[in-house]
Amino acid sequence: MTTLAADREIEALMALHPKGFDLSLDRITRLLKRLSNPQDLLPPVIHIAGTNGKGSCAAFSRALLEASGRLVHVHTSPHLVSWHERYRLAAEGGGRLVDDDIFAEAIARVAKANGGQKITVFEILSAVTFVLFSEHPADAAIIEVGLGGRFDATNVIARPAVSVIMPVSMDHEAYLGDRVELIAAEKAGIMKRGCPVVIGAQESETALQTLIDTAERLECPTLVYGQDFLAFEENGRMVYQDDDGLMDLPSPRLPGRHQFANAAAAIAAVKAAGFEISHRAAEKAMTNVAWPGRMQKLVQGRLAELAPKGADIWLDGGHNPGAGVVVAEALAEQEEKNPRPLFLISGMINTKDQSGYFRAFKGLVKHVYTVPVSQSDAGVPNDELAIRATEAGLTAEPVNSVASALMLLRDTWDGPTPRILIGGSLYLAGAVLAENGTPPT
Repeated sequence: MTTLAADREIEALMALHPKGFDLSLDRITRLLKRLSNPQDLLPPVIHIAGTNGKGSCAAFSRALLEASGRLVHVHTSPHLVSWHERYRLAAEGGGRLVDDDIFAEAIARVAKANGGQKITVFEILSAVTFVLFSEHPADAAIIEVGLGGRFDATNVIARPAVSVIMPVSMDHEAYLGDRVELIAAEKAGIMKRGCPVVIGAQESETALQTLIDTAERLECPTLVYGQDFLAFEENGRMVYQDDDGLMDLPSPRLPGRHQFANAAAAIAAVKAAGFEISHRAAEKAMTNVAWPGRMQKLVQGRLAELAPKGADIWLDGGHNPGAGVVVAEALAEQEEKNPRPLFLISGMINTKDQSGYFRAFKGLVKHVYTVPVSQSDAGVPNDELAIRATEAGLTAEPVNSVASALMLLRDTWDGPTPRILIGGSLYLAGAVLAENGTPPT
């Protein structure tokens, strides 16, 4: 698939408009009005916010709906390798990433409607989401929030079929606040009066109470994980429970115990949005779900071939302490089933809590190789990142690239076949998939 036409349109926008975030709904509202408000012409919308787990919830929701025979649009962000990943258009047999010519034409049309006025590129690309999703038929649209919720450019949907708030933790403090209840309040901004709300598993009682209070104030029918629905492991399978009863399902294809809660939130959300899910469809969804760059096993590819023979290689784009905890727990589960020494290859950006991320792996990781994140201007120098890992109680050394780290491990490690996690940044995950020759499809 060629990406040149759409990439050229986006590069032109980036030269014209500021990078970064400027949280407001004024510019996107003005632009959408010029486009005849396509956001009001969408099929039922599942709108998903949260600090961690948004993408997994979107992936499970898509899998559930498609297993039920529905046509589904999906908008996620950020992308890993190609901008096209953000736009999956409904199709028989499963949604497809948007074709380059359709994407480029939509970008050009939205940019023309904007008329050169000040706007962020994310806002233009959010408008592209609404244009594309309104012009192609589907039974449902799954839309992931970019940043926060209240002032995110996707938050122009007047009546979502359901608003979903996934786990809330500290991240983007400069934009959302320096206390978890402030961040939760921003995420809760996607709730609309009287519209259903699903609240996923929350680590913080303060965040949970903020979300519940907001939903009650807006008189939203609300389903809370652990109260109205839940999922648990039994005999190596996942049991989902809500007021309708139990569903005995295969363990989700996405590894990690945290994915049980993510899958449960998606089941609750799809049902709250008005879609029936048969037991057979739920079973199919758990075994078919896919979410690249999140605890993704690399079994082949150019980079994978550089690792020690037989190494167990995992890639994850999680980049904050909360993500570190769930990834570490997932790897601890792997360790219980199949003990292997664990090595971490990590690159991070300077807006993230690097030491907090590394602390999650204390006592689990044998050694850390820190690498640059060349795809971002905010990448932390690899020698500085090694210091952050050391401060978190790990042993670490800087190397020039993921490829160098894999070859160094291959040439110097003389113990049992290792397990390797490459993680700490979605930018890094995208670069690895591109270099490995296994981009998302």
